[in-house]
Amino acid sequence: MEKLLDIQHLKVDFTMKGRDLTAIKDVSLHIKVGETVCIVGESGSGKSVTSKAIMRLIDYENGKISNGSIVLDGMDLTQLPQKKLRSIRGKKVAMIFQEPMAAFDPVFTIGSQIIETILENKQSTKWQAKERALYLLNRVGISDAEIRLKQYPNELSGGMLQRAMVAMALACGPDLLIADEPTTALDVTIQAQILQLLQELKEEFGMSILLITHDMGVAAEMADRIIVMYAGRIVEHATAEQLFELPHHPYTRGLLQSITTMESDRSKKLYAIKGSIPGLADALSGCQFHPRCPFATDLCSKESPPLMEVNNRDTACWYAREILQSENGKQPIEEEKAVVLSEKEDIQKQSGEPLFKVQELSKYYPISKNVFSRNQSWIGAVDNVSFTIEKGETFGLVGESGSGKSTLGRVLLQLEKQSSGKVFFEGQDLSLLGAKELREKRKDMQVIYQDPYGSVNPRWKVGDIIGEPLQVHESLNVKEKNERVQELLEIVGLNKGGFDRYPHEFSGGQRQRIAIARAIALNPQFVLADEAVSALDVSVQAQIVNLLQDLQRERNLTYLFIAHGLNIVRHISNRIGVMYLGQLVEMADSEELFLHPAHHYTKGLIDSIPVAIPAYARERLSIQGEIPSPANPPSGCRFHNRCPAATARCREEQPQFREVTKGHWAACHHPL
Repeated sequence: MEKLLDIQHLKVDFTMKGRDLTAIKDVSLHIKVGETVCIVGESGSGKSVTSKAIMRLIDYENGKISNGSIVLDGMDLTQLPQKKLRSIRGKKVAMIFQEPMAAFDPVFTIGSQIIETILENKQSTKWQAKERALYLLNRVGISDAEIRLKQYPNELSGGMLQRAMVAMALACGPDLLIADEPTTALDVTIQAQILQLLQELKEEFGMSILLITHDMGVAAEMADRIIVMYAGRIVEHATAEQLFELPHHPYTRGLLQSITTMESDRSKKLYAIKGSIPGLADALSGCQFHPRCPFATDLCSKESPPLMEVNNRDTACWYAREILQSENGKQPIEEEKAVVLSEKEDIQKQSGEPLFKVQELSKYYPISKNVFSRNQSWIGAVDNVSFTIEKGETFGLVGESGSGKSTLGRVLLQLEKQSSGKVFFEGQDLSLLGAKELREKRKDMQVIYQDPYGSVNPRWKVGDIIGEPLQVHESLNVKEKNERVQELLEIVGLNKGGFDRYPHEFSGGQRQRIAIARAIALNPQFVLADEAVSALDVSVQAQIVNLLQDLQRERNLTYLFIAHGLNIVRHISNRIGVMYLGQLVEMADSEELFLHPAHHYTKGLIDSIPVAIPAYARERLSIQGEIPSPANPPSGCRFHNRCPAATARCREEQPQFREVTKGHWAACHHPL
């Protein structure tokens, strides 16, 4: 096959504070016609910068291509003026961005933006462009395309918006589609649908795809070849089968070992690559990975290895052959026991009384702002939910976006008041407490949010952020408070020197550690972790999960762990609840739920998890469509319109939440 894209010796610099910092160093890669190439690596490895350099979008971000060539279908894009590039973008090469809401203009309808793209790049009438837009929206699986065409970006769900973004990217039939983390923020069910859609569209339109991801399961599922990047360089390049069967570079091995799977041993800690990726301003000599590499020698710290051919693939490691021979490709790993208490009985021995007891809890929001309206309608975010959380356990909560998980967590902590039902904490009804009493009780109940940067004041130093709870709840002088904050920084694995730095000076994983330090500052009994690891790279995710488990053991913490990454939830949780459209549809011990799911929704979620084994044959996409609007839920069983086993009874009668086997509860007329 001929090369569609050929990049040679690419070097990209960014001008920051009057000096040039190199983000991409000597990158060479190619993509053949009809091929899918995947670039993987942690955040900061240079994946997105490489993709933006191809489209010359870095020109608008203080970036410049200081060396190398990018040849697309015979044209060197590095030599073209921006006016000529505008005619190539969309027609020859198009891009799907990670955050579709940021990529669409919020003041124009979806239809007008797709139509504008078609008219800009193709010679067609407005009517023809509209017909093309309708065809594309239908083709990417958006129902009621005529209606969606007239809607604004904020009126579409995350999954629909990502589909609309795919439609806009395909508007002019590009030869190369660049997909930059297209499924990172999506639920596993929607992710599976988008990945299958990309595969189908690739065949239909004869495109090549450059996929950027940090999810190795997605890479295994989609890629013909995989490129592993680290600190702006390619460290390994192989076919998907070669890479997953026997990775050659220590970094690649570390990434693969950091993956949590259905077969992961819950009694052991997750493997995590120590340390973090160096920043652009960090001047490291030699191999950039050597401070984190278990095989590094003096040579690695002095000389940077070139990309060399080893066993019919490329790898940048001085000792690739020797490591393979001596270690049989295995990474040195310290086997550490994890905190997981697999038996619910072990937890209950600590106390006969649960820490939290939730009884028929509901939370409704009015749709209209006029609460005195006679025809007021309501959204049922949480609807009649009952369960307990035992002292010392981790209770996992899973479900798609819009299922009510985060709302349930906020009501549990009384950050929002319930519409009906009761929440008992240590036997005390929280709804009966006054503001002062509730504030005192919150010392025992803390939160770790999904976005640690968005949950703190960016103008405060880390010492002030972590010290705020101590200042509010405890009578400490400045010296005592500062000493406690520095102690907390060390507990979560950060340097004391971070005390006087600002949040933006830390990586995502480090910011999450700061959020954890803040949450445990008052020695709480309970911590709500709301999607606390969802946005992190696989290796950083493992570090944070291990830290949470260490803290649970040392401080006897109880967690409510909300996430849509099911493998992580399985690893950390003792029991798991599955939510759908505001209701609890299944609840069981972690292993039992994954091995023997009783509800068809749970089984669909598990089947949708991407597996890091290329060409792994299994039944996919057992759940079609998206979660309905909670403002207008289906009659009967709320899942019936997406369920492969639905009957007439399911459409008419709502199933009871009942015990199907000992300790295993489900709301299904026809349990598995």
